[in-house]
Amino acid sequence: MSIDTTGFVTLLRRETLRFLRRPRNTFIPAFITNVLYFSVFGVILGERIDQIAGVEYILFILPGLVVLGAISNAFENASFTIFHGRWNRYIEEPLTSPLSYQTMVGAYVLSSAFRGLIVAVLVAIIGAFFTPVGVAHIGYLLSFGIVITLLFASLGVAGGLWADDFDDLTMMNQFILRPLVFFGGVFYSLNELPPLLQQVSLVNPMIYMVNGVRFGFLGVSEVDPGISLLILTVMTLAVVAGDIILFQRGYGLAD
Repeated sequence: MSIDTTGFVTLLRRETLRFLRRPRNTFIPAFITNVLYFSVFGVILGERIDQIAGVEYILFILPGLVVLGAISNAFENASFTIFHGRWNRYIEEPLTSPLSYQTMVGAYVLSSAFRGLIVAVLVAIIGAFFTPVGVAHIGYLLSFGIVITLLFASLGVAGGLWADDFDDLTMMNQFILRPLVFFGGVFYSLNELPPLLQQVSLVNPMIYMVNGVRFGFLGVSEVDPGISLLILTVMTLAVVAGDIILFQRGYGLAD
């Protein structure tokens, strides 16, 4: 086994165990939050809203909640571990090791994406207690799940390098990430918007994520899932490449 492979596995294992050993901080909040989402929006509000695209409202919002849980946790994990490592200076350990920048970024991104995928499965299981959940296109569902968690994990790495304090991490999550999600078709259909707003909404990448996962679960999508997957894949590769360049240049890593 090469040095890079050994180091990659070691760093990946460390970052994965970091959140697996603290379920009360990683998985329990996601559990409670999504029980509330399904109870309020799915059950209470769903009784007053007719079907959307021929689908019951609670089932219509389930894919969006899966996306919200997945990307929030992938982003939060990556941004926190990078910033916390900078703050406490233990990020210097992998930086001074023989690991390549590609290996380091890969370990941080994959471990955070893994957390996002675990939360996505958890949200789907919670949803199954409220409404029958099926899978229409398993290939698309898995592909979108992997791509969107990798995308937001890599965005989290960049965010962790940029942040100057913990308030910056909170700001990114609360004032950038969540508004994009809530205007990304999680709780409503694009067809309900005026034509102009429909076109404007297509600038929001969340539209492609939510509709892609919705197509995987329900076989229903308001945008072409193939094109959506292509767009998101290109974005992911671009952001990962950007992370590697930031590490190479020492952005946010040097005093």
